[in-house]
Amino acid sequence: MVSVYELIEKARKTGKIEKGTNEVTKAIERGTAKLVAYATDVEPKEIVQHIPILCKEKEIPCIDADNKEKLGISVGLNIKCASVAIIEAGDAEKDLEAFIKTQVK
Repeated sequence: MVSVYELIEKARKTGKIEKGTNEVTKAIERGTAKLVAYATDVEPKEIVQHIPILCKEKEIPCIDADNKEKLGISVGLNIKCASVAIIEAGDAEKDLEAFIKTQVK
């Protein structure tokens, strides 16, 4: 089973992702996000607390990642990243389906 970080990295290389809370929020509202991950160690929490609520409304799978630094690395940034949305999984499509079935509540 791949981790959320590996899944995001694979989708970034072969598909399409959105990174950053503003872009992720737009992707959720548009309904283009296939999976959303947000970091639980973001301060203040208000920055990302709307994300799981929006995902639930739009029926988009959402998972919390434990570390914004690892999230930043997985999206190819040298800085921390609060949230990421997978728009097109690319070569990670099968991994994404399996991940959603087993990891997302």
